[in-house]
Amino acid sequence: MREVPLAAFAAAHREGAFVVDVREPGEFVGGHVPGATLVPMSQLSSRLPELPKDKPVYVICASGNRSLSMTGLLIRAGHEAYSVAGGTEAWARAGHPTARGLA
Repeated sequence: MREVPLAAFAAAHREGAFVVDVREPGEFVGGHVPGATLVPMSQLSSRLPELPKDKPVYVICASGNRSLSMTGLLIRAGHEAYSVAGGTEAWARAGHPTARGLA
């Protein structure tokens, strides 16, 4: 599977990376990477057409486990996808900003 270290993801995020958060809505509203699109794991396969195929997709969850498995699904569907190592928890621990709510 493709997994990127947090520092590489942070650099991509600064450049406007497309981020998909595969957690459940209750987790997402509590804190997420700014600009992330919520697509719960259970909906990802049916929402694949919403995701870009012309640029990388960074997949994030709480700790990196769910995002790894969902990255595999995206790769099999023809997307250039990367799982964010450590997930949102590592992002917040490193002092990066988080957003709250559904936006």
